[in-house]
Amino acid sequence: MEYQITLIKGGTDNCYLVSKGKDAILVDTSSGQSLQMVLDECSKYNMKLLVLTHPHFDHAENADAISRQFQIPVAYHEADDEIFDNYDAQPLYSYGLVGFVVLKISLKVLRETKVVRPEDHFFVKEGDTFEEYGFPEVKVIELPGHTNGSIGLLVGEDSIIVGDALDNWITPGMGHLYNNKETQKKTFEKLRALGKRKTYYGHGNPTF
Repeated sequence: MEYQITLIKGGTDNCYLVSKGKDAILVDTSSGQSLQMVLDECSKYNMKLLVLTHPHFDHAENADAISRQFQIPVAYHEADDEIFDNYDAQPLYSYGLVGFVVLKISLKVLRETKVVRPEDHFFVKEGDTFEEYGFPEVKVIELPGHTNGSIGLLVGEDSIIVGDALDNWITPGMGHLYNNKETQKKTFEKLRALGKRKTYYGHGNPTF
C-alpha cells in the first residue's frame, strides 16, 4: 500500500502525517497554539509514532502532550537532546533578509518557550527505519546544520520531509536559519545529490 503524506499547517510552521491505510506517523507537532488542530487530525488515524526533525518549539512544543494522548513514543536524534533543556545550547544565526526577519521575530519565543522532553522517547540516526511500527520504507536521513541533530525522513522512493534543513519561505532553498553554516551547506549539497523528490518543508508549501 502506498504511503500518503498529509500537511497539517499551523500558522507559519508545518507538520505532516505519513499514513498507510489507517496507520500513521506524525512528523513534528507545530507550536502550542495548534495543539487541538493537530490532535483532531491525528485522531482520524491509528497513531504509531511521533518523529521530531528537531526540538525547537515550532516543531516540538506539543510532542509530550501528543505522545501522552495517543500513548506513542517520540523519536529524535540524540545530538539535539540538550535543546530541551536550553535553546542556547545550539543558538541560531541567519543569512539574508528573510533569515534576519524570521530570526528577529522568533528569537524571544525560541528562548522563552519551554519544550517538554517527552518521557517516552528514543534516539534515531542515519539509515534507521520504522519497520517495527509498520513503516519499513520510511528512513531517517541526518540533516545537521540548523541544529546538530536535525533529521529528515525519506518516504518511499520519491518523497522527503526535510524539517528546517531547507525552507520555502519565498522560494525553495537552503534553510535561512542555522547553528553551523558550513554544516548546513554540506547538508544542502547532500540533499541536492538525492535528485528531484517531492519535498515537504518545515516552513512553506511542499514542492512536487
